[in-house]
Amino acid sequence: MTQAPAIDAAPTPRRTLHGENVRRCMVTQGLTLLQVVEATGLDERTIRSLLRGTTQPHSRTLHKLAAGLGIDADELFVDHREEAARFDRHANPAAVQIVRRHPELFAAWSPADFEEFFSRVAVGGELTEEGALAYAAAANHRRQLMTQVAVILESSESQHLSEIIALLYQRVTTIE
Repeated sequence: MTQAPAIDAAPTPRRTLHGENVRRCMVTQGLTLLQVVEATGLDERTIRSLLRGTTQPHSRTLHKLAAGLGIDADELFVDHREEAARFDRHANPAAVQIVRRHPELFAAWSPADFEEFFSRVAVGGELTEEGALAYAAAANHRRQLMTQVAVILESSESQHLSEIIALLYQRVTTIE
């Protein structure tokens, strides 16, 4: 019997500064880059590198940044995508039960696959078990097709596949 995948596993703790958190604070507070420089006492180049995520700032820099933005320093490290994924998992216990009852369908799934599943299954209310299973089967079928395409692209048949894809793409994107 296939064991249920670890959908509730806690992510490895990361202390990565997320520049988008700084940007979000700036937008929320209506601050320009120069206003952040003034409020924090940090150099403009430092703020720019923090926004790009190209630096590992010293704790004093983080303290100045957080104080200048009026937030707790921990807020700079929150990955809001992970927060949203965690919310989706906890808000849809029926989907979690489906995964546990049908582990064979989810055995090869990555954390990103589960994020997509939980974010889609609850859209407009919980789907029935039948609908969630149909989604899982379709996702597995797409994965299998992509694996087959990858193999073909590495073979002597790649030109034929490219031509077929170009033809099909033209058919579905051409407005008649």
